[in-house]
Amino acid sequence: MAKNKWNEILDEGREVIELEAKSLMDLAARLNDTFVEAVLKIVNSKGRLVTLGMGKAGHIAMKVAASLASTGTPAFFVHPAEAMHGDLGMVISGDMALLFSHSGETEELCRLLPHLKERRIATIAITASRDSTLARNSDIVLELGEIKEACALPLAPSSSSTCMLAIGDALASAVLKTRGFTESDFARLHPGGSLGLSLSTAGEMMRRGERCPRISPDTKVRKAVEAISEARSGCACVVDEKGSLLGVFTDGDFRRAWAHDDKLADRLVGEVMTSPGISLTAATLVREARVIMNKHHINALPVLDEAGKVVGLLDIQDI
Repeated sequence: MAKNKWNEILDEGREVIELEAKSLMDLAARLNDTFVEAVLKIVNSKGRLVTLGMGKAGHIAMKVAASLASTGTPAFFVHPAEAMHGDLGMVISGDMALLFSHSGETEELCRLLPHLKERRIATIAITASRDSTLARNSDIVLELGEIKEACALPLAPSSSSTCMLAIGDALASAVLKTRGFTESDFARLHPGGSLGLSLSTAGEMMRRGERCPRISPDTKVRKAVEAISEARSGCACVVDEKGSLLGVFTDGDFRRAWAHDDKLADRLVGEVMTSPGISLTAATLVREARVIMNKHHINALPVLDEAGKVVGLLDIQDI
């Protein structure tokens, strides 16, 4: 490929991104009290939030519904055309509708408006102009303003759909913050995948019972090693008669001592353990535990209750 053609493609890509970025900055400057009104309306609603849109705006509406649902606002997408053929039954009195249309004249949405009003569904329109049919018949209007599409034609939704997505994300984030939604709340809604794992707590992920070996300081090292092997863990928790942590005995402790002590197997754990050692509380987030483990090159950590008693063991293999 000729160098000038190569540069032409790069220039086109950069221009699209720059135009969309400018549209986003213009949108940020345009936000006003109506945005606050929309956020408070969503926060104070007792029903669910239904998002609707056609074409590219419909894809944005689906994503925004997913973002809202994952941050504590019950939300789902309904296809406007399907709504006119029975799916309107999914929307009940007390719900709210978030309507996406750049032109504000999308036929399928405009036809729905009287039916939404009949069901007493509050409506928020995200559209370019408050003079559009959709805006004039909605309770709250988040006006995008005039937007130059970044598409080379320019006809295909590009800057407009980017702005719709951004204002949807802004709504979700502002609603989240206004509700006081926390990391713990977020974790409960994201139990799967690496994100859910990182927001889980040590108490949720720790090993219990036989998988958390507990030994006394008077235990012989050979027995301690057997306990670690049987539990397939990186260490054993050394505890007193009340179960309070005194220290830890790790496979690393064993290897270091074995190199210069041929009678190590018959020595007492209390003589070679690491004391007091590092521990976690049950409320410690897994992502915080990972940082501690990586910093100190540790593979397993005891988990303690408020009284300092061992309740479990968090192993790197499990997180």
